[in-house]
Amino acid sequence: MPSNRGVAYLKPGAVEVRGIDYPKLRMPKSESDPFGGKDAPHGVILKVVTTNICGSDQHMVRGRTTAPPGLILGHEITGEIIEKGSDVEMLNVGDLVSVPFNIACGRCRNCREGKTGICLTVNPARPGAAYGYVDMGGWVGGQAEYVMVPYADFNLLRFPNKEKALAKITDLTLLSDIFPTGYHGAVTAGVGPGTTVYVAGAGPVGLACAASCHLLGAAVVIVGDMIPERLQQARSFGCEVIDLRKDATLAQQIEQILGEPVVDAAVDCVGFEAHGHGKEASGEHPATVLNALQEVCRAGASIGIPGLYVTGDPGGIDAAAKVGSLSIRIGLGWAKSCSFHTCQCPVLRYNRQLMMAILHDKVHPAKAVNATIISLDEAPQGYKDFDRGAAKKFVIDPHGLVGKAAA
Repeated sequence: MPSNRGVAYLKPGAVEVRGIDYPKLRMPKSESDPFGGKDAPHGVILKVVTTNICGSDQHMVRGRTTAPPGLILGHEITGEIIEKGSDVEMLNVGDLVSVPFNIACGRCRNCREGKTGICLTVNPARPGAAYGYVDMGGWVGGQAEYVMVPYADFNLLRFPNKEKALAKITDLTLLSDIFPTGYHGAVTAGVGPGTTVYVAGAGPVGLACAASCHLLGAAVVIVGDMIPERLQQARSFGCEVIDLRKDATLAQQIEQILGEPVVDAAVDCVGFEAHGHGKEASGEHPATVLNALQEVCRAGASIGIPGLYVTGDPGGIDAAAKVGSLSIRIGLGWAKSCSFHTCQCPVLRYNRQLMMAILHDKVHPAKAVNATIISLDEAPQGYKDFDRGAAKKFVIDPHGLVGKAAA
């Protein structure tokens, strides 16, 4: 049996690459042992081709969740099928596939309604599950050499041409999460031809959202952040940018760009670790983005919220924040008839269409997010660099296959 290695969370600020069990076609034994390790004939085992470091992983690594030591990280996975269960009919060994970070059974009410981010059967604790994430069902993460994927026929997106896919792998690897997530944020915010958009946050999801806004036909895409390198990255593919450290208010800076202090659509790509603006930029103010977007969106506008908000934050700034209770100006949102759209992105709703846009050169998300290939052994350093605000999306290449394909 082959060996396997994965990236394990140790404690706040520390991860390591360690030997882990080679996957079997069995359901996991999570904290409460809900599946009992029963057989998973509907699953496949993947040789991981690429697996990405996500900002959601970083929340755990910073100690801002209740993630247990030893958790194998990683929910953004692209891989080659090397073994399949007896119930898998639509896929074959050798197929190169994208894995949505949502784990979904395809059978429950929510899955049948297309709400794959909140599948009712794959996590006994709450609706919805993901690989390598706290409170998401006990599924082993994919920042590893090999990983098991359940309900393969329903979940996996097969690339139609393996050779062509490998040539575009730095773009296609983003289909597992951040590109559909950014796109979902833009769609739920009502972005369309001719709209003006403000995207809060120039991390990878924010940049993927900005690229999605361009794909959807936005007239002006404005991205706000506090890290100059990230703002420069947003500027590199045609975005207007706002430095939130400045004393001028967000509305004033938007007015300097558009001639009016409001936008048609707004997207929160920051989440619960938000900082204040201007003189308060050095401190954490978790409701800042949600309140700021209500102020600068046009009356009747929609606010997309792909940024992560949690139910338990050990590092919260006060007792309320520790349980995800924030001081949101809901009265302002009500008065302006804003609509709020939260949730984990249902990746299957978008990934095939976005794959086709990539394969036919309509969009280049890897350029937007500055996708950067690293080895599995370089993952701990990648986490450190990402935490320092590097304007990069780190893509782990566990077997060196991406370099071989490029050569």
